[in-house]
Amino acid sequence: MKRALAALVLLAGGLFALAPETSASAVRRAGFVSGGAYLIVEFLDDDLVHFELSAAGPSPGTDKPLFVTPQVAETGYPGPSDFARNGDTFTTPGLRVEVAPASLCVTVHDAAGRLLHQACPRNLDQPWKGLTITRGGVQHAYGLGEQFPRGGTADGDWVGRVRTPGGPYGNAMVFDPDNGPVGNAQIPVLFAVGAAGLNYGMFLDQAHRQQWDLTGDPWTVETSGDRLRWYIMTGPDLPDLRRDYMELTGRPPVPPRKAFGMWVSEYGFDDWAEVDDRLNGLRAARFPVDGFVLDLQWFGGVREGADDTRMGSLTWDLTRFPDPAGRIARYEAEQGVGLIPIEESYVGRALPEHADLAGRGFLVRAGCATCPPVYLAQDDKDWWGRGGMIDWTLGAAGDHWHAVKRKPLIDQGVLGHWLDLGEPEIYDAGDWTAGSLPGEHAHAGYHNLYNLAWAASVARGYAAEPRRPFLLTRSGAAGIQRYGAAMWSADIGSRLTALADQQNAQMHMSMSGIDYFGSDIGGFRREMLDSDLSELYTQWFADAAWFEVPIRPHTENLCNCFQTSPDRVGHTASNLANLRRRYELTPYYYSLAHRAHRTGEPLVPPLVYHHQDDPNVRELGHEKLIGRDLLVGVVAGRGERERDVYLPAGVWYDYYSGARTESAGQWTGRRPLWVDGEFRLPAYARAGAIIPKMAVDEATMNVFGRRTDGTRRDELIVRVYPGATASEFTLYEDDGTTTGYQRGEVRTTALRQQVTGSTATVAVGPAEGDHPGAVPARPNVVELAGRASAVSLNGTPLPRHATRDAFEAAGSGWYDGGDGYVLAKSAAMDVGAAKTFVFTLA
Repeated sequence: MKRALAALVLLAGGLFALAPETSASAVRRAGFVSGGAYLIVEFLDDDLVHFELSAAGPSPGTDKPLFVTPQVAETGYPGPSDFARNGDTFTTPGLRVEVAPASLCVTVHDAAGRLLHQACPRNLDQPWKGLTITRGGVQHAYGLGEQFPRGGTADGDWVGRVRTPGGPYGNAMVFDPDNGPVGNAQIPVLFAVGAAGLNYGMFLDQAHRQQWDLTGDPWTVETSGDRLRWYIMTGPDLPDLRRDYMELTGRPPVPPRKAFGMWVSEYGFDDWAEVDDRLNGLRAARFPVDGFVLDLQWFGGVREGADDTRMGSLTWDLTRFPDPAGRIARYEAEQGVGLIPIEESYVGRALPEHADLAGRGFLVRAGCATCPPVYLAQDDKDWWGRGGMIDWTLGAAGDHWHAVKRKPLIDQGVLGHWLDLGEPEIYDAGDWTAGSLPGEHAHAGYHNLYNLAWAASVARGYAAEPRRPFLLTRSGAAGIQRYGAAMWSADIGSRLTALADQQNAQMHMSMSGIDYFGSDIGGFRREMLDSDLSELYTQWFADAAWFEVPIRPHTENLCNCFQTSPDRVGHTASNLANLRRRYELTPYYYSLAHRAHRTGEPLVPPLVYHHQDDPNVRELGHEKLIGRDLLVGVVAGRGERERDVYLPAGVWYDYYSGARTESAGQWTGRRPLWVDGEFRLPAYARAGAIIPKMAVDEATMNVFGRRTDGTRRDELIVRVYPGATASEFTLYEDDGTTTGYQRGEVRTTALRQQVTGSTATVAVGPAEGDHPGAVPARPNVVELAGRASAVSLNGTPLPRHATRDAFEAAGSGWYDGGDGYVLAKSAAMDVGAAKTFVFTLA
């Protein structure tokens, strides 16, 4: 704090107040008391204010920062750059807050003086308490984590809906007939949007279960717990608000590059022979693949209702999976694929691991600090066996488990960790833990932070590792993204309604800070199938190939009667084309991942994120953006042969044909989904888009570009959609595996374009920075949407080739086959040299 606050004075009526003042940067707090309740207002930045409200005891005062839960990462805010107080009104450069001393209602205005909302206490003296929030000029709202809608629609915001808890304590996997068993994970951040740039963000920093009712005016949010704490963020637009939220709760690390590829999974692979069978099939069909995800069978499976279940052993079943370290090494060396094994928090009571954890006090206890470990033995929930549950809220428990169980797997070469059942799914409501909140040891106080603490234990364990962690987790909380977690939507049913609803859930998860979100492609609950499986899988795989990280086909297959690999189910040619297209775009997605890490930008935002003042996109979930530059339409329905696409105002190019469309904010008309015998989603790029790509063909094995023929393709491919306004995209490259990027081991290359008159200029800037394995020189290929009559490189004309084959065989030159793109390339050039391609447009 740069400047101490003036002493607070207790005034008549129970109001704490400061004298009127105007001052420079420092965190500012003011306290108010009315009856048996208090309110503290904490100004952290120009556009960020923090509140605490309670009727459960005396005010903690204003001489120290407000408490935050483990969901919050950033607490070192500088305070507003300018601060003024006039009575009960507080003003910073980004907002104005008015407090009503008697009611403790808070009214917030933005920098332009527009009313955002008024928040008032609701039932503070009751166990179930909360706020009323006037709707004001708000028209739409996004975020609030993961809750699946019903009805098979990708569209819809939260206004007019109730966001309910998944279970009696919040997070849960819940079943409905449209979606099957899907996740409900509360991430309590709401982004509210009105007309003409009116917007704000609200983050309720609560660990207890919550319900948000946005059906009327005022809205209500209710939760349990003694105190209400929330943040309000203001700013010019949704990108600014989401960046503020990501700063508050933590930006994601860059995942391993292999996370952007395909990982084939099923419940379950019984042995190495089954994994080999799937891998050999994919290679024979020329599918790229980056790994396999192993379910419970890798450690020997489970025994229902038994203490001697293998759940919690996390030790290879060497009968079915012998020599794991050698096998993992061979998979990487020979096939370029990795493995991710599943991990749960439950430990069979007869296992030596249970005895070890119990002796150390690392298991959840049965009701008190000195009680024995809780014994989970419910007849309707003992599918995995019976036993105890690890207390992730105790840091020493997580550190021990990492050392004795995860570390050996890491040393053997596994590339990630699949954290399942982390809601937690099974628990004793009367249990006792070390706790995630001060003084709260009962289940209600830690339930929704359990998976967060679990993920944190993995991140701590990896702090001394050179490799990056990558997690798949079924549940979570605000902030889980900062531990390298990707979430997926649980045991989703094989239904087209579920596929559509998945897209709506992803829309709100993106706005909740979860950049990496996916599904069991094709549906985990195959017995729920009520349509043609080939059509369902083909559509699902196409959607996932654009929007999900990782791409993970998965299904329940204990019967060994279902298929999940894309070479064996669905339309194979379409699956292959869609997967190769995704692999081609690896450099683009990977650069977006670096941007997400550095600035908090989303990978797959809804259209409203970049076009919030266009009323036509406010509820669209059936179209999504990849970064800012690509727009892709979702497909999820029977008999879909074509669909239209809404294009916000501006110039757009068809991603496949390069055809140019100038939109005033309109629908394209029906676009075919089956083209040349392959199913593909409609996709467009905005004018000025610069999309780095990699070479992908039938020899491509994984996202690193490894090839079955042993050759190497190092060229930098840049697809450009020309625009009159100059634009730039930064390509980020690193070793793809280690944490070296956090130490600056990153290569960046600025890519620029601009059209002036009849000339399009594409510049590949000198590479800056370096990383292990970086190539010193490489060819450069530009794919420019449009037609050309001549191309030069650094002022020297390039030779024109008459055919595509001649162009491919040549070291440099250009080719225009009239198919929508002009291709130009250089021979291998020093990456430190600038390359300027100039196209004379036809």
